[in-house]
Amino acid sequence: MTFFRSFFNEFKQFALKGSVVDLAVGIVIGAAFNSIVTSLVNDIITPPLGLLIGRVDFSNLYVNLSGIEYDSFAAAQAAGAPTINYGSFFNSLFSFVLMALAVFVLVKVINRLRAQEAKDPKTTPSVRACPYCFKEVSRKAIKCPFCTADIKPLKDDAV
Repeated sequence: MTFFRSFFNEFKQFALKGSVVDLAVGIVIGAAFNSIVTSLVNDIITPPLGLLIGRVDFSNLYVNLSGIEYDSFAAAQAAGAPTINYGSFFNSLFSFVLMALAVFVLVKVINRLRAQEAKDPKTTPSVRACPYCFKEVSRKAIKCPFCTADIKPLKDDAV
């Protein structure tokens, strides 16, 4: 009985660690983000791109290994013929590149917004820690009221 209690306590400590919970939240948000990126690629990027390159669909490109002629890829699949579906691979590769591009653009936009937010004076904290006694002092302080040490002014708040 003590083995199970000890095992359960150990598991509880592991499961409730911040990193495990953060990972779980990240997976859930990643799944939701996946649907957003998929919609962006399938509904917004791919249609104009398809129109631009002439509605090219590679899914019907295949190599038939059976030696029997079929009218289409669908007919070969329906007959159970062994095929190498390089057209489907090209479509998947193309979708991956578009998804990667969409994620890259979204991350760049988010990083740019974060950088602007960091520069925003409304988000700049009004206090900072004294480098000597670690007490909170005004952001613009040049002398700590607690330990009386001289504090270098921050570059943003140069007097």
